[in-house]
Amino acid sequence: MLTFPYELRIGWRYTRAGRTTRRNGFISFISGVSMLGIALGVAALIIVLSVMNGFQKEVRDRMLGVVSHIEVYANGGQALPDVGLTLRQARSNPEVVGAAPFIAAQALLARGEDMKGVMVRGIDPAQEHQVTDVATGAQAAVLAQLVPGGFGVVLGSELARSLGVRTGDRVTLVAPSGQVTPAGVVPRLKQMTVVGTFDSGHFEYDSALAMVHVDDAAKIFRLEGPSGVRLKLRDLHQARAVADVLARSLTGDLYIRDWTRQNRTWFAAVQVEKRMMFIILTLIVAVAAFNLVSTLVMTVTDKRADIAILRTLGASPASIMGIFVVQGAMVGVIGTLAGLLLGLGIAFNIDVIVPALEHALGATFLPQDIYLISRMPSDPQQADIVPVAVIALVLAFAATLYPSWRASRVNPAEALRYE
Repeated sequence: MLTFPYELRIGWRYTRAGRTTRRNGFISFISGVSMLGIALGVAALIIVLSVMNGFQKEVRDRMLGVVSHIEVYANGGQALPDVGLTLRQARSNPEVVGAAPFIAAQALLARGEDMKGVMVRGIDPAQEHQVTDVATGAQAAVLAQLVPGGFGVVLGSELARSLGVRTGDRVTLVAPSGQVTPAGVVPRLKQMTVVGTFDSGHFEYDSALAMVHVDDAAKIFRLEGPSGVRLKLRDLHQARAVADVLARSLTGDLYIRDWTRQNRTWFAAVQVEKRMMFIILTLIVAVAAFNLVSTLVMTVTDKRADIAILRTLGASPASIMGIFVVQGAMVGVIGTLAGLLLGLGIAFNIDVIVPALEHALGATFLPQDIYLISRMPSDPQQADIVPVAVIALVLAFAATLYPSWRASRVNPAEALRYE
């Protein structure tokens, strides 16, 4: 028959202390409040971190719908010396699943009196689908309208809206380097026809990106060919490691940049915000955990006679300390498990819970006309959940040490004198 140490059995019995007296009932209530506080704190941490992960993943996926995983440039913004060689060497890497040439440059786009600074990207419509999602689905037909010599342009939806243009309208592209004439430097202008628009769901690119055929871009910016190659990887999280490998294997004086470096500021800001939320919400768990101190101190005071009897029967101070450590740890474990179940239950079903709350309250938490993302995303990750559970258990255990030590110091003769 399996038997447990008596410290464990007595500690578990104290955790389930009945309400035989008003004092026992109050202690049990305080213990329940501590357990509930730990559960709510753990659940809040898991839900908030999962939602933040969801927003980060949603924005990242939309961003990578326009931005490739890795970009390889010729230094100085010049044309690649051998585009074919660079493409072959890049595709030979087993992690690379797609590659396409491109030209990137800054320019001005004018329509009447309106003028906007834009990022001009020269692409090959036949290969663009290999590296970005914006060239797939219905929008692939739009990019197919870009033909060499047609000088067509595809604008981001927000950019087209701000310029007030539609498909078929003409705009003027102003190249940054002008032509030198006897009258001075004259800006190079090119009339372009808007052949369509795209909507990536990412405001930064929808409001500032214009795509043209790579051959037209080479003529406009006076390049002999593509200035770079864009790559898509099998695993986007390996972008930095693959970029380092390519930097050693590709031939030529090239500059390689992966998507994490390209958007370093944004991802750094998200990580700082996530850490701050983690620290703030961990304080909630800490407050709830340290409520155990008052609970156990009251329990020790109430059980002085029991402690004295156990000591006279031969229990060591370490055993007495173990009893109350078990009691506090049980509260922490039950509270943490309850918080995990509650937090994960909400995090995995937030796409159902939030619409139900919006319907019940008659409100919209993320209006589509204001926010980029109109639904509440959630992405629970083990890397967040495990530390939350461990921290809650460690805080609960730490809160038991002082009351347990105080219990081990009870003098049996003093405790039994007035019993």
